[in-house]
Amino acid sequence: MFGLKLSHIVAGAVAVLLGYTSSAAIIFQAIDTLGATQAEANSWMLVLGLGMGLSTLILALRYRMPILTAWSTPGAALLAVSLAGVSVPEAIGAFVFCAVLLTLTGVTGWFEKISHLIPEAIGNAMLAGILFRFGLGVFASMEENLPLVISMCATYLAGRRFFARFAIPAVLLVGVVFCALTGAFDTSQHVAFEIAKPVFVMPEFSLAVLIGVGVPLYIVTMSSQNVPGVVTLKAAGYAPPVSNAITVTGLTSLILAPFGGYAFNLAAITAAIVAGPEADENPVTRYKAAVATGVIYCIVGLLGAAVIGLFLIAPKALVVTVAGLALLNTISASLTAALREPDQREAGLVTFMTTVSGITFLGIGAPLWALIFGGLTSLVLTRKT
Repeated sequence: MFGLKLSHIVAGAVAVLLGYTSSAAIIFQAIDTLGATQAEANSWMLVLGLGMGLSTLILALRYRMPILTAWSTPGAALLAVSLAGVSVPEAIGAFVFCAVLLTLTGVTGWFEKISHLIPEAIGNAMLAGILFRFGLGVFASMEENLPLVISMCATYLAGRRFFARFAIPAVLLVGVVFCALTGAFDTSQHVAFEIAKPVFVMPEFSLAVLIGVGVPLYIVTMSSQNVPGVVTLKAAGYAPPVSNAITVTGLTSLILAPFGGYAFNLAAITAAIVAGPEADENPVTRYKAAVATGVIYCIVGLLGAAVIGLFLIAPKALVVTVAGLALLNTISASLTAALREPDQREAGLVTFMTTVSGITFLGIGAPLWALIFGGLTSLVLTRKT
């Protein structure tokens, strides 16, 4: 099909596996925080898989580039800590609002301007603060199941040392095997390997939720996902159609938001897999690896109920540890970038600590207050020319 090579299919399978193992646990936590029903959770996983698959196929086939899209992993982390007390319709309203902002960014070509509005240090500090508690969750889980967490952490260290690309899949595999051997899985739960069904939720628009969830979701998606996604493709030697690509992901988000497709964006880490020489020695035909990835994403998305079911039967320590270990590199890179510039360190630190504090004023969550406080600190302490 389309002259696919085995390397294209393998690269696509690895990208999908890495995408799901590194962040599906975080999405599950976001769904759990929101208190969505089982049917709604299944719908989320269905449309997230289909959204990534179809938007990837559109961009890869249209531009003949290994352009990969993804759900917003930092966005899922943000939702996991900011959706408490928010109703499902209000959350959907925030998703729609974020999708509108993403689409406008692509259609109007605002990307370059938007990317410069927030200092890099502050954007990275906010991301590090959002993800920080997931890293802490690894160590907190030791109280629940120390042998499981230790075995997964040991696998992670070995993986980072000897097979970095497959470290997280290896961690998940070891965790699953350990739970199977020790009887840690909840066998009372039923895993249904069937086609998931979309569940439409009429959005409700609450100003506090739009500002406290929708705006930060848009910001982290743009600054922490789309920017690295563009950089990844350029580093591989491509000139991606940035505005058009963001328009496609924005429209995909807008169409699928009422079903749980909270935000789609350009992929970075998984894109590096299909845009590299391992996928194809010829850069011209590497887009076929992205095509293979898109097809696999669609297939996995259709089995969204099974994906949720697997997380339901797993002990909490397994899910939390996989999510935390998968985010360690992102946390480290974000903190490093936040504190790299001497004149922005205090602003970055204020942003980070405000985000970690979890404060809520006027119904607005910590991430947006972190941007405000960090921005004010930067304005006061940084001399402008």
